[in-house]
Amino acid sequence: MSQLSIIEVNNENDLKKFISFPMDLYKNNNNYVPPLINDEKNIWDVKENPALQYCTAKQFLAYKDHKIVGRIAVIWNPREEEELGINKVRFGWLDFIDDFEVSTALINKAIDLAREKKSKKIEGPMGFTNLDKAGMLIKGFDKLATMIGLYNFPYYPEHLERLGLVKEKEWVEYEMDFPSVLSEKLKKFSSLIAEKYKLNVINFKNKKEILPLVEPMFKLLDQTYNTLSTYTPITDDQIKTYKEKYFPFIDKNYVICVEDENHQLIAFAVTMPSYSRALQKSKGKLFPFGWWHFLQAGKKNDRANFYLIGIHPEYQRRGVTAIIFKEIFVRFNRMGIKFAETNPELEENKGVQALWQDYNPTNHKRRRTYSMEIC
Repeated sequence: MSQLSIIEVNNENDLKKFISFPMDLYKNNNNYVPPLINDEKNIWDVKENPALQYCTAKQFLAYKDHKIVGRIAVIWNPREEEELGINKVRFGWLDFIDDFEVSTALINKAIDLAREKKSKKIEGPMGFTNLDKAGMLIKGFDKLATMIGLYNFPYYPEHLERLGLVKEKEWVEYEMDFPSVLSEKLKKFSSLIAEKYKLNVINFKNKKEILPLVEPMFKLLDQTYNTLSTYTPITDDQIKTYKEKYFPFIDKNYVICVEDENHQLIAFAVTMPSYSRALQKSKGKLFPFGWWHFLQAGKKNDRANFYLIGIHPEYQRRGVTAIIFKEIFVRFNRMGIKFAETNPELEENKGVQALWQDYNPTNHKRRRTYSMEIC
């Protein structure tokens, strides 16, 4: 009879195995998109991930017949309880073969830490913060994953539900065909709103001109989403980390910033060409040749992804999105973008979902976090 064992990751060799396991598990799956390996390593480095300065995080590997068959990370965030009164243990980086014994043993590790920390609940898959990947795919298994979205086999949610975990939060994602011609109605409305509120789209000459606005963008994100029950403020250290992690990939043509007459940022949208195929071809490595695939994806691509969008509360429901979409249309049309995909949005966040209503969006993916009360 095969014997199952769960081993805690406690050295660099184990960490390499932890990171590479899903790449082996999904090696024949055309929709799985691997992360950049160096980015995954940095997640577990306290010098690179500011959340590790106050969080307890443990990673585990499941072995059967001397072969890795699963993994999980378990996270306890004391600030979440101290500042928000949320008493739970998070789990993420959850991957496993279709074996209920394996999934049971992995989830039990999250339960063990919850009991150790006297937490009343476990929830996942999720990362350390709001900007980390979260939500298990429950719809859209036949769709190509994005750089910021998790991918999993259909049996994952089946295992968690069989274990007694239940829906906690749910996100929706949309894809849409971008029009080849911008409607006259949108053109006129965009101009009217810009004139009425004395707003202006910032034209960046180069990427360096964007950098001073990175911190204001994240602050604007806080103002945009802080009314959601699940939202926790972004720290200065997190802003610095995400600035260094993602902004090297950003093309100035994919960043739209709107300012008021006093040159204060009041709205922005960050999009990117889809790097999914580039990540697949590079197998998670920028070197020696992965950078070439990224370069080509940036130059020639008919698909783009929305990553971040923020609008100051004073300008929400005032038509500012018309300015953003007019500018996005002009740029996408110039760069040959025909299809766009949104980032995950909480299902109750109707305000953000309304942004896409004029573009015949299709809800092609859903993802969910699962939770369990701990006695």
